[in-house]
Amino acid sequence: MSAYKLIIFDWDGTLMDSEAKIVNCLLASATDLGLALPTVEEAKNVIGLGLHEACVKLMPGSDHALHLQMADRYRYHFLTANETPSEMFAGVEAMLKSLDDAGHFLAIATGKGRQGLDAVLRQTELKHYFHATRTADETISKPHPQMLHELLDFFGLEANEAIMIGDTEYDLQMATNARMDSLAVSYGVHEVERLMQHQPKSCVHSIEEMHNWLLQK
Repeated sequence: MSAYKLIIFDWDGTLMDSEAKIVNCLLASATDLGLALPTVEEAKNVIGLGLHEACVKLMPGSDHALHLQMADRYRYHFLTANETPSEMFAGVEAMLKSLDDAGHFLAIATGKGRQGLDAVLRQTELKHYFHATRTADETISKPHPQMLHELLDFFGLEANEAIMIGDTEYDLQMATNARMDSLAVSYGVHEVERLMQHQPKSCVHSIEEMHNWLLQK
């Protein structure tokens, strides 16, 4: 059984393979507004940030009104119009059930908005595994540690009793800023070399490997 009382997961790219949908929605949003399209790599790079922060990073120098328009078009495409499939990575539910049965607190800290996270939790029927969740539109976007501070406060735990798991440097930077351990995953958005610069405890390459690593800790 893992020594970590609280295990905090990122969502996109860590538990769900949603990269293609997010990229497609960002490109569609830029098209709607007649903007120069970001490259796929530029769009992938902002996955994990809050929507506003992602729009600012994709459109540096643009005014606030345009950022708001871009965010609004993204919500429309992601929640309503875009049908790009997003699936849970193989083994996620079995892992969550095992960790829950072992008595761990499970939580989510995501760059998604509340509406988007609630929608995917309903669709996947996984909501009951998570004791608390935080989204970028109700606190502060990664890599600021506010999400993790709020989760620790909710559970009445210290940072050394929890671990943050994610596929982007924003996840790992957030954990570092909260003085919390982190675990990187290689199958998401950011490449391993970029992740390892932030000194996670380890880097795993599948849900199965993540599950085994947590059981051994």
